[in-house]
This record gives sequence, structure tokens and C-alpha cells, in this order.
Amino acid sequence: MKQKIFLSMLALSLLSLQTITAQNTASTAMAKRKLQPADVYRLQTLGDPQVSPEGNWIAYTLSSVDSVQNKRNTDIWMVSWDGKQTIQLTNSPDAESQPRWSPDGKYLSFVSARNGATSSQIWLLNRLGGEGLQLTNLKTSLMDYSWSPDGKKILMTIKTPTDTSKPKTPKPIVIDRYKFKQDVVGYITQRDPIHLYLFDISTKKTDTLTSGEFDQRGAAFSPDGKQIAFVSNTTADPDRNINTDIFVMEAKPKATPKQLTKWPGTDDSPVWSPDSKTIAYLSSASETYTAYQEQYLTVIDASGAGAPKYLSKTLDRPVGNIKFTKDGTQVAVLISDDRERYIGQFNLATGALTKVAGGKRSYGAIQAHSNNNWVAAMSEPQLPTELYAVENGVTRRLTKHQDAFVTPLELASVDGYSSTSSDGTKVSSIALRPANIPATQKLPTLFYIHGGPVAQDEYGFDLTRQMLSAAGYMVVGVNYRGSSGRGWDYSKTISADWGNKEVIDIQGAVDYAVEKGWADKDKLGICGWSYGGILTDYLIASDNRFKAASSGAGVAMVSSLYGVDQYINQYDNELGAPWKNIDRYLKLSYPFLKADKIKTPTQFMVGEKDFNVPAVGSEQMYQALRSLGTPTELIIYPGQFHGISTPSYVKDRFERYIGWFNKYLK
Repeated sequence: MKQKIFLSMLALSLLSLQTITAQNTASTAMAKRKLQPADVYRLQTLGDPQVSPEGNWIAYTLSSVDSVQNKRNTDIWMVSWDGKQTIQLTNSPDAESQPRWSPDGKYLSFVSARNGATSSQIWLLNRLGGEGLQLTNLKTSLMDYSWSPDGKKILMTIKTPTDTSKPKTPKPIVIDRYKFKQDVVGYITQRDPIHLYLFDISTKKTDTLTSGEFDQRGAAFSPDGKQIAFVSNTTADPDRNINTDIFVMEAKPKATPKQLTKWPGTDDSPVWSPDSKTIAYLSSASETYTAYQEQYLTVIDASGAGAPKYLSKTLDRPVGNIKFTKDGTQVAVLISDDRERYIGQFNLATGALTKVAGGKRSYGAIQAHSNNNWVAAMSEPQLPTELYAVENGVTRRLTKHQDAFVTPLELASVDGYSSTSSDGTKVSSIALRPANIPATQKLPTLFYIHGGPVAQDEYGFDLTRQMLSAAGYMVVGVNYRGSSGRGWDYSKTISADWGNKEVIDIQGAVDYAVEKGWADKDKLGICGWSYGGILTDYLIASDNRFKAASSGAGVAMVSSLYGVDQYINQYDNELGAPWKNIDRYLKLSYPFLKADKIKTPTQFMVGEKDFNVPAVGSEQMYQALRSLGTPTELIIYPGQFHGISTPSYVKDRFERYIGWFNKYLK
């Protein structure tokens, strides 16, 4: 009898435990919350994976926000190939980047301006532990570096300014270059050539490899250590064309470089095959400047014998991030294709393409681990970038830094859809629906338009669209004509015809979302940054159904940007000189010149120091709407370039987006 009572009590206890567990699980699920602008302080960024020589470890960078200093700080970490161990290697407020393994695997080098260094230096970290040792004491700007295959030297790419003095009263800026502005860089005055140097690790001696008036960059040691490949533009005025060629030289001072490629367009990003006999690189589709350029994966004999072989030309999709397989028989690249970015391999002998890993996700940097095995950065619609092992096409997650970010959040669902524009063009879009909202419920909808225009909205994690969706909006990204991922013709069809086909495509995507009952036709908004801001202006000047808009870093009177932004080559090659083609410039300026047609309350934003799409465009559009009495506001972020990077400003921009659209759409 006592046993029966005990068993009954045990059963009741187990039942109670199950009930409590179920309640806790439900409570945990209920604890999920919406993404908020303050979450920008929690999001970390992974990048630059580097596989150790024996393959047991992957070093990488992890960037986090220092909210006290209001800036991002980067440290170096490593994760084991089996994913069981994750170790932080550096931890300083000075930021460390560009981790590179020594060929024997005993050391990990990195770049930092730590410990009061006047500029970025190369540091050496013993793999067994201990403090980093400063290797270099450079007085100039280190652009890039790599180890020699024997581990005795380091190849450095250095920008050499002609005057390093810093007087109390700055000298006048004297300009005589064709292209004299660049975002972040600022005014480009005299030539500060970029040259190659060899640093001896044991003697600390630095030898000069290249000199003269032209830049050399993209330098890479051949695996046998005998040669160095690099990229240079040696035309009379490099500012006026896109020509770059691949050169090779012996890995020693005073060696004479040999020009390997002769294409008048761009040859770039050389990568050696494991046997040092072949160089793979990217070659432009056109020999003259075009903003809608596509590059082909190309291979050439390192001796210069024979003609280049275009491996990806018939693929007609953007490729990048070239890596050889360990046996040298295949060349892997990242391929952008209609909202996806996947890993593909080209057979060097046959040219055949194999899709290694893809799906509704976006792959980033890749590194070879062993034949058919890769390390890749990858993000998914509801998971920011992490590192993965890719083994025979199967992904295995290595890092879990983003779990802390996503665990408390309920994120939007992400789906793709296709619409047909009024001229019959098929257009692909990505739609984000707020969490826990029935698919049949009609929602206020924001069309957040990507910049570029040669870029694409992908099935990767998108913080901006997730943030806007968390505020209660369906958010749509449209891969309008001009975008990448659909072929070169799809991209370049908007050349010198801005604000036409893209507008038609976005309108078609809007029509589709309204017809399907997803989007509330009375609560539509549009927004974007850079070319997305430009298209926002074109849409509100063409279509009054948008009840609110936010235009970031857009333009107004296009001719007023000639010589003011960094796109002088595009103006001269695509639009022609204003004094010869003023009608074309006026046509492309219709949002400004027909501002009286705009009835949409519009918010304008821009970085104060933006030389990419300068503040003048946003200022002109704001002034036009203010003069006309259309509701508007202008936000200028102090000290910011084209990309808003200061964390508090990133948070502020999200808050202003949400506040503006809530005011007019809710």
C-alpha cells in the first residue's frame, strides 16, 4: 500500500514537473521580443577567416560595439575545425585586424595601432600564448601584407606619402588631378604611390621591391616563393581609365616586373595555383568605364604563354573571392545569382561549373581547408554571419557568436516573390513579414530600395529591413533593373537612363504586393540609401500613392554633382559633359525640377563628409520641398561619410525611420 502511495506521489511530482517545464517553455517563448534600435549595440560582425597550415584552426576577426567609446572595436579569435573550441586571442581597445598564419603554423600575425603606435603595424603572436610582439615600425600607411612561403619574410604593400609633416596651420590644398575626390579618403592631391616592400623578420631590414609614379597592389607570393604577382595601371593618366594589368616579378629587390595581361579593361585580384604555374584573376567585361561592369573569372599561364582563358564568361553572373582547391584542379568563387550567393567550382581543365553549396542564404568569404572542404562565412535570413565548415557540399556551423543576439528576438519571416513590370520584365523581390502576423493580414508596407545600383537583395540577414519589420511593417526589397544577379544586360540596361526602368520595376513590385493583399494600398512607404535614396526621389516624383518616404544620400540637380562627387569617370563616360549634353542631365534631374509634383512627406538624411553622394543632393531636395510646403525634414550626421558608422548615429537613423513612417502610416 505504501509503495502504491509513493508511486502515486511520484507520478504527481513528475506531472507537476512536466507542467512547470511546459510553463517555463511557454514563458520563454512569450519572452521573445521585437528587434529594437538599441540592438545595434549587441550585434557583432565576423570576417576574414584564415585556415591554419595544418587545418586544425580558423582565425577570424570579431567586431563588437564599444558603447562607452561609441565605436566598433575588432579583436582576433580562432575556432577549431571541429567547432568544439573557440578562443579569443586579442583583447584591446585599439583594434586588431588581418590575421595571417605563419607558414609553419607557429605564429599568427595581425595589424594594429595598439600601444600608442603612430600608425598600423604588423604584430606577431606566438600560437602557444603570450603578448603580441611588434614587428614593424612603419612611418607610412600599411595597405596589405602576406608571409613568404618560407616564413622568413613579409611582403608589404605601403602607401608612401611625399610629405609626412603636420604643421599647426595646414597648407592649402593644391589639386591638379582629374579625379580629385574620394569618400573617406577626401581630397586627392599629389600622387602618393603604393609600392611593395620585403621585410626580413630576423634582421628587421626592409627592402624596396617597386618604385616610381605608379601604384602596385594586390600583391601575392607564388607558393614556391620565387615570384610575386601584383596589379598596376601604367597608362599615362590612370585617373581617366579602368585599365589595370597583372604583373609578375622575381621576389627580390631590383627585379624587373613582367606584364602578364594586355586587356585594356580591368585585370585584377591575382591568385596563384598551388603549383605556381597558373594565375587566376578577375577580368572586366568591357574595356572602357561602365558603372554596371561585370567581371569574369579568368586564368592565364604564369609564364605569359598562351591566351587568357575565360572560365565564367558564359555564366553571365558576378563572381569573386577566388580560391584554388588544394590539388589545384578547381577554382572556387562566390557567385551572385537571383537573391542567392553560392559557392561554385570551375574545373580548370574542362571549364565545367559545379555548385558546391547554395540555397536561400548568402555565402561570404571562403578559404580552402582540404580538397572538397572549405571554410565560409555565411548568413541566413534570420541569422547574422557565422563561420561554417563546408564538407563535400554539406555545411556545419563552427561559430555561435550570434546566438546571444538572436535568442531573445522574434524576427521577421523572409520570402521571395516575382512580379511582372508594365513592359513585361520579370523582377525578383524579397519580402519580410513581421513575426506572428497571419499571412492573410494586410499590412502597412515599406519598400526599402537597395543602393549600388549594381547589387542585389539576398537571402541573408538584413538588419535594416528586420528593424523596420519589427516596427510592424511588411518590408520589401526589389531587385530592379540595374541590380546584379540577373546578368550583365539586366544591369547595364539603365545606363544613362536613370529613374525610368527601375521606377517601372518597383511600381510593378508594389502592384503585386497590393493585389495579393499583403500590402495596404493606403499605407505605402518608400525609402533607401545611396542609389536607393536616388530611386526614392524618382518614385515620389512619379507616383503619389506613397504616403511617406525617407531618402538617404540622394541627388537632385545631377549637373550640380559634376566635379563635386567621386564619379567623374561615370559622368564623362555615361552621360557626357554637361556643356554638351545638358538635356540629358536635366532629364535625369526630374525629381528636383518637378518637385512641385511631389506630395509625399519626405525625410532626407546624409553624412556631413560624404564625397560619394555629397550632402548637396539631399539639401537641394529638402529645400525644394520646404519651399513648396510639402512636409519634410533634413538630418545631417556630423563627421560621417557615405556609410553611417558611428553606433549612436546608426541607432538614431533607425529611430528616425520608424518615427517618420509611424507618423504618416499609422
